[in-house]
Amino acid sequence: MPVLVLALGGFAPAPKPIAPTKIAAESPPRVASKPASKAVGKATPAKAAWTAANIAAFDQILADRARHGLDRVEFLPASAEGASPIDDAARTKAALDYAGALAHGRIDPASLHQVYTLPRPKVDLATGLSRALAKGDLVAWFDGLAPQDAEYKQLSDAYLAFSAKASTATPVQAIPSGVIRVGNRDARVATIVEQLVESGYLPSSTDPLAVAPVPTPLSPTATAPTPLAPTPLTPTTTAPMIYTQAMAEALKGLQTDYGIAADGVVGPETLKVLNLGAGDRARALAVGLERRRWLARTPPATRIDVNTAAAQLRYYRDGTMIDQRKVIVGEPGRETPALSSPIYRLVANPTWTVPKSIQNGEMANVGEDYLAEHNMVVRDGWIVQQPGPSNALGMVKFDMANDQAIYLHDTSAPGLFDRSQRHLSHGCVRVEDALGFARILAEDEGVGEAWQTAQDSGETSFVPLPRRIPVRLLYHNVYVDDFGKVAFRTDPYGWNDPIAEQLGFVKASAKRAEAQAIDIGP
Repeated sequence: MPVLVLALGGFAPAPKPIAPTKIAAESPPRVASKPASKAVGKATPAKAAWTAANIAAFDQILADRARHGLDRVEFLPASAEGASPIDDAARTKAALDYAGALAHGRIDPASLHQVYTLPRPKVDLATGLSRALAKGDLVAWFDGLAPQDAEYKQLSDAYLAFSAKASTATPVQAIPSGVIRVGNRDARVATIVEQLVESGYLPSSTDPLAVAPVPTPLSPTATAPTPLAPTPLTPTTTAPMIYTQAMAEALKGLQTDYGIAADGVVGPETLKVLNLGAGDRARALAVGLERRRWLARTPPATRIDVNTAAAQLRYYRDGTMIDQRKVIVGEPGRETPALSSPIYRLVANPTWTVPKSIQNGEMANVGEDYLAEHNMVVRDGWIVQQPGPSNALGMVKFDMANDQAIYLHDTSAPGLFDRSQRHLSHGCVRVEDALGFARILAEDEGVGEAWQTAQDSGETSFVPLPRRIPVRLLYHNVYVDDFGKVAFRTDPYGWNDPIAEQLGFVKASAKRAEAQAIDIGP
């Protein structure tokens, strides 16, 4: 299993405890705005258009940029005392820079990723700004540039809330490493309870029975002591407390939200999350808002979205989500790229031609016995695995149109879907109950009978889809879950840090996740 980075706050496990990052309320770090986007149109706002009313409106627009997670970026630096006042040219540049940040993101994802094919919005910003200045409706124009969907609004509200909390909360000391199970007495339990209360997983008026130290069981002849008073939920608590079942149940809620096995045990991955502060979550939310600004405002109504950060697939049909399931995606070092690529056919009983990277790597020294055991043959210098239940692609492959050899498929190792962290593949996407998913797609596309016939044949067969189904491979480690709550996940690929830094957050100290191959499948 890959060792994950401390994603949201940019912290790495350290020998000595460190305090969670805190966002300063008075003077957060600022980064200068990037130059205005190229290809913004030919129109240039007229100098006379910057009336006093428009200037006041734009100043208020910039003052409200925190709701987009852009409050740490200086688009229009304040005029220093004694310096020349800001001229119209500088104000126009700032307006175009900010408009570009809202319309298609402040950062170009192609500058961060070797492969990024998700289409970005294209907006004629210069013409739009000129018209807005002429009409005096800057506020309405800027408001319409950012995503308008409910999820963006919910993440925006969460960013404001966590930022506010970070500016006033007193950081607690990070919890040292070491496993804690129900029944263990440990000095760290009080801090864990404090973190669960702070994060909303335990109410602030927690039942004393849930947090009180539990006395050691008495022998039959012992005299019962005076009942113990509840232990205060403060950082000054020093007496070791018992980690109770009630605490474990609260912890399971946190583990579920972060995609960790919900066993109630305080282990390494859970401690990484417990050591996150409000500032860390605000940082992740700011990155999440930026990623969504990169995306087209109107996605295809029928599509498949794979969230590679959460290892989750959602299938939408005519604008409604009708299916979702777990997936296994690329391990760190072999990341599943951010792609927009459609499924154009289903392949029943597929063969698997082993890529040269695997053939010359993990399989460099395999012999004939290994090949025979895995139903493999050599053809023209390529190792090919024959169809069957042991095939690494399983019983179905979802062929996608891209030049990265990335596709969805079944697997011969379904037990891996039980893991909470499922970044285990060589880059392709393994789908839970892929045969069931293929049946849904085939029936929805009117080729259900043809698909069933192909599957029953036992031979490699191709079933073209009447229309291509768009697939978006996204990386969202903060999103709204099925219960309408903002859910956080770790950042297994370490892709958040360069975005956060360009949004004005402090440089993270997290180390890159370590790849640990599970099998040789794609």
